[in-house]
Amino acid sequence: MATLSRILRKTLVQKQVNPFLKRNLSSVKCKSAYNNVFTTCACIVGGGVLLYAAKIHHGENTVYALKAKPPEELTRSVKLTSRERRFIKFASVEHGGQLYMTPQDFLESVVEQEPRPRLKRRVLTAKEIEQLKDQVPPLKKGSPQMFRNLRDKGIISYTEYLFLLSVLTKPASGFQIAFNMFDTDGNQRVDKNEFLVMEKIFSYAWKDKRGMAGKEGERKDGAPQENYVNDDQGLQRRHNTDTMLQVHFFGKKGSSDLKFEGFCRFMENLQTEVLELEFNEFSKGQETISEVDFAKILLRYTYLDTDEYDMYLDRLLDRLDERGISFSEFKTFCQFLNNLEDFTIAMRMYTLADHPISKEEFQRAVRICTGVGQSAHLVDTVFAIFDADGDGRLSYKEFIAIMKDRLHRGFKSYAKNEGWEAFKTCVKQEMKSAV
Repeated sequence: MATLSRILRKTLVQKQVNPFLKRNLSSVKCKSAYNNVFTTCACIVGGGVLLYAAKIHHGENTVYALKAKPPEELTRSVKLTSRERRFIKFASVEHGGQLYMTPQDFLESVVEQEPRPRLKRRVLTAKEIEQLKDQVPPLKKGSPQMFRNLRDKGIISYTEYLFLLSVLTKPASGFQIAFNMFDTDGNQRVDKNEFLVMEKIFSYAWKDKRGMAGKEGERKDGAPQENYVNDDQGLQRRHNTDTMLQVHFFGKKGSSDLKFEGFCRFMENLQTEVLELEFNEFSKGQETISEVDFAKILLRYTYLDTDEYDMYLDRLLDRLDERGISFSEFKTFCQFLNNLEDFTIAMRMYTLADHPISKEEFQRAVRICTGVGQSAHLVDTVFAIFDADGDGRLSYKEFIAIMKDRLHRGFKSYAKNEGWEAFKTCVKQEMKSAV
């Protein structure tokens, strides 16, 4: 088998697949796809040799079959969504058979490809869970450094992980509607029980995706069970453990109320904290990042091939002198992306025939959707990246498609391009470029 592996590896390198994969294997998807296909080929060839030897030794009528995984095990792995897999990968602590992220885990899950190396998950006792509550600051003392300051002093459930992802990608106006929906008694504030309605909604959506029976995990009155339902993956639908978010919003006793103004501050702080991490990765302590670094941040979650990626950066280098992008400009633009759906609607209504738009029209649409305009230099940078023919007009359809991947941090692209499908896509793109 070792000899076969060496032969296959040498063959793949000689067949011009390697030059293409040399860049793209830097991503987790292509690494995984390449390794999976390589292993599969080795197994097929090796299995064929073994079957041939067995046929010669035992005669023509002997049939051998490989032992397959139990059907329920295969079903369980297939049903995991991209977000579920990512949560399981980054969650570093466990309590009561359920997986939890720490604040540091959550930050890493949205800005890093892989989690920090660790030997195993840390199992928390009930006493340690109670001690963690003392580390969580109240809502009035929240800050854009709270998650970084807490590090591993808190727990985040899978349901709250989904909620926090929404906080990073949705406009405040959307949460105003959701907040009013949760405010069932109309007193302009939400108590802990009303807030848990949000958890129920996320849990039901997760249950439907997993294909579970409708009555499992519910009482006869339709309410969720008080205890979590074990799904063998550590992704609970309901739990009795107070998490970091619940303590932060409602206090250690859970008796405080949450006002929308306070929630907006939390939303602003979390968005700022994640954007600071991304910005500091490229700024290296400076007050600005280069326009090329800005483009790299926008394109880092897209599934572009090598030529397309380089094309965007080459446009920028050819068309714009380096002046730098400040954190304020970067933050304002990323907050505009949270309103991308409104921008799309505005463009469709304004152009009707999907005509390219000018810089002035772009600025006007952004201001209408967000109430805040972008700096002239940032708009020049965006047009330098996405204006295909350099005529000063932007094909907003292409811009919106790429920015959606940025907004969702690659979840949509990664879900469609994994394993064997990713490998086939890589090879097809290389064949196109070779023609």
